[in-house]
Amino acid sequence: MDYPRFDRVMIHGVREIAIPVARVALFIIFFWFGLLKVMDVSPADPLVAALLAKTLPFVPFGPFRIFFGLYEMVIGAAFLVTGMERLAIAMLVPHMTVAFLPLVLLPELAWQSVLVPTFAGQYIVKNLVIIAVALSLAAHLHPLPSILPKKRK
Repeated sequence: MDYPRFDRVMIHGVREIAIPVARVALFIIFFWFGLLKVMDVSPADPLVAALLAKTLPFVPFGPFRIFFGLYEMVIGAAFLVTGMERLAIAMLVPHMTVAFLPLVLLPELAWQSVLVPTFAGQYIVKNLVIIAVALSLAAHLHPLPSILPKKRK
């Protein structure tokens, strides 16, 4: 097999599996990490607790942690189920917005020095990959049909 043909075969194969693999990867990340929060064993709990104390100090951490974990699990499940991608992406927007807040609101936990993130900061910055994968899934969605009547000429 010549190289150009091999290249075409490989690209075709990757195109066939890219979206399903992305869906499963997002499911695993969100469902698993959400489940860890619900089970009260998440290594992200100190970061989440610090951010909650900074932004919503009147909300108790225990119930919030369970709600947040369930929220993540729903995002994961929605990415896995065909037809629920829009819900997953809609839920992802506020989640990612909040996920990046420690970079600004908790610099002592997110940064060692200028442009040098702590381990927690790296965990946050890696969410850019999740956003990129979600955008890739969104780019492959078919537009919804219009519910408005068409204008007559």
